[in-house]
Amino acid sequence: KDLNDAMASLPVAFLAAVCGIYVVLAWLFGSYIQPFAVMLAIPFGIVGVVWGHWFMGYQLTFLSLIGFVALCGIVVNNSLLLVEFTNEELKEGASLPDALVRAGSQRLRPIVLTTATTVVGLLPLLLERSFQARFLIPMGISIGGGLLSSTALTLLLLPANILIIDDVKRWVHFLWHGRPRGTTVVTGH
Repeated sequence: KDLNDAMASLPVAFLAAVCGIYVVLAWLFGSYIQPFAVMLAIPFGIVGVVWGHWFMGYQLTFLSLIGFVALCGIVVNNSLLLVEFTNEELKEGASLPDALVRAGSQRLRPIVLTTATTVVGLLPLLLERSFQARFLIPMGISIGGGLLSSTALTLLLLPANILIIDDVKRWVHFLWHGRPRGTTVVTGH
């Protein structure tokens, strides 16, 4: 009964975490759309959660799911670094593709290092064989494995997603205004 009650409240906790992350990111970026690009890293973490459990020989447990909810807040950090640097490059006048390339090359080391230090910090828990630590290991697997996969996929797919979002925004602008973004209409007096 307790497990069923806990499982029933987990989707609410997940939704609250995702909404909280969105609000913070929307406030930080001053945009309603950019947080979606950053939050696309969350589903990438699921890949690592499943593969991590399979590789380590553990079943998915309730604590694995709790680890995934915690992972949601962690995985956006890498995307946040990339998008924030891209925004700075755009403010300096770079085109979006150039800004993304510069952001990827300039932020690669910090992103990889933050991921590596977090995963290495989890290794003592993952390698612990005592009975007391056994119930926490699935949560560590979720966080470590999810962080590894989301980092790799974020570095490859986030720039592409940002370009796709920009294309969609241009398409919607064209449909709404009947002209490409950035063009002005000259009216005679």
